[in-house]
Amino acid sequence: MRLYSGKVPQISDELVRALTRDGDIEVSSTEEVKLDFESVLKEFIRRQRQITDEAKNRMERGGLSYAMLGKMKSQVCKEWGFPPHDEELPYLVDQLLTMLFHSNHVEEVFSDDPVLRKKITSVLRRHTDVESELDKEVRSKIKNLQEGTASFEIEYEKVMAQLKKRKRLE
Repeated sequence: MRLYSGKVPQISDELVRALTRDGDIEVSSTEEVKLDFESVLKEFIRRQRQITDEAKNRMERGGLSYAMLGKMKSQVCKEWGFPPHDEELPYLVDQLLTMLFHSNHVEEVFSDDPVLRKKITSVLRRHTDVESELDKEVRSKIKNLQEGTASFEIEYEKVMAQLKKRKRLE
């Protein structure tokens, strides 16, 4: 799951709209609840970056190759009590649910946890599955190059960076 900081306001807005529109929650201030959602999402992104930085530092100190980054990140996650990559979505949903029940700006929560989880998960998935869409778009733009070659890799990274910049994802 990849969560982009540029998408945080949009995700927060959509979460508030989805939950208030269907009467799942009642809020005293829509803007404040959006800010609450944003703070949870931004903290999640900050922790992800912190873990990646720590893993890279450990690899550098140990003289390990970049291929070990995934294993090193898993080790740091375990030590720091952060979920591994495949458990990030349920963890983030739990964090957002906890925020709903503790926010001073959420007057009442009417729906059960499973209903809230499903709606929150749906919104998050819609915004975090961007990576595979970007990959398809990049590949369609560089289909004249043979995959696996150095020129393909260079052009892939270049086009990916351009798309992310244009879509304000990084």
